[in-house]
Amino acid sequence: MSQATVEPEIAGPETGTGRWMVVIYNNESNSMDEVIAVLIHATGCTAEEAEIEMWEAHTFGKAPVHFASKAECDEAARIISSVGIKTEVALEWND
Repeated sequence: MSQATVEPEIAGPETGTGRWMVVIYNNESNSMDEVIAVLIHATGCTAEEAEIEMWEAHTFGKAPVHFASKAECDEAARIISSVGIKTEVALEWND
């Protein structure tokens, strides 16, 4: 009996996903509610996801918050950093 092989779908930058990510860093200046609000605005995530990402940055010092093309990550980082949150746009992984 043979089985069909299913190849994984590879998404490119044109689909809004890619090898880039936005990382935020914890600070003592922004309120938790402010971080959640700017994450929702900058990345289009849900309130629940933004709350988890805020908690992760608060607890561990940093958190990845968005994965997309470099251009999309640069724009999200620009919006997030406009309220004083330190951001970094980096490769999702190094080959």
